[in-house]
Amino acid sequence: MTALAPVSVALKFGFLAVLYLFLMWTVRSSMKDLRRGRDVAVEYVEAPADATAMHSAADDLLDHDGLREPRLVVDHAAGHPDGIAYDLANGATLGRGDVEIRLEDPFASTRHARIERQGSVVVLEDLGSTNGTYLNDEPLQGPQPLHHGDRIRIGDSEFSYLHD
Repeated sequence: MTALAPVSVALKFGFLAVLYLFLMWTVRSSMKDLRRGRDVAVEYVEAPADATAMHSAADDLLDHDGLREPRLVVDHAAGHPDGIAYDLANGATLGRGDVEIRLEDPFASTRHARIERQGSVVVLEDLGSTNGTYLNDEPLQGPQPLHHGDRIRIGDSEFSYLHD
């Protein structure tokens, strides 16, 4: 029985050494990830001194002859021909349920997202969908104004926002 004591102690120290190495590896990996996030370059665009976010969004929509007509063009979406355009003058809700633009996409919620005019600005808003809405390949965080050429993705369905 005394012959097992040194083996038992060696196994305990071996286990502690492996545990210590694992913890050090975890901390090192976390620190590397945190440093990588801090070093990401962010490009800031200088806005005119008198501009506000709503003002600059409205500039894209206004023309000298009045408001431009917004539309949503299908890049590719199941059940919709590519290139078909939906008029957004009165806004539209997108989803799998009883909505203005019905999506045959298993990743779309029943009422997934809404596009509506708020004054002279057209805004995209996720309606609490399970899989989220993407604007220009970024997850939508709250209502966002749309600009000519913006890309909207819901599940596997992709659209472009255009106005004349």
